[in-house]
Amino acid sequence: MSIQRIGVGPRMSKAVVHGDTVYLAGQVADKAAGKSVAEQTSDILGIIDSLLAEAGTDKTKLLMVNIWLADMATFAEMNGVWDKWIVAGATPGRATVEAKLAAPQFTVEIAVIAAK
Repeated sequence: MSIQRIGVGPRMSKAVVHGDTVYLAGQVADKAAGKSVAEQTSDILGIIDSLLAEAGTDKTKLLMVNIWLADMATFAEMNGVWDKWIVAGATPGRATVEAKLAAPQFTVEIAVIAAK
């Protein structure tokens, strides 16, 4: 089976497609770094939409999502954006945990696995 890599960098690829499965690396806010959790979540979900489209799939095919929050007190704020984005009836498995992220301007990181 072939492997397709999208957004290849020196340490990681933004997405990897193997067979009918798409793996996205943890995504952080590009444009909304340092802004509110809601703004960062919205930015990240837009990035995820774009990467999934480039890989030939979309959010209706999500299998698993991992979300890291710098502060679990922002869980409801993140979910407010998530709930408007996710497709009813196509909700993935999901885990959300509090973690120290790579840089202080990032308060949310999201990684997904999707089917094609």
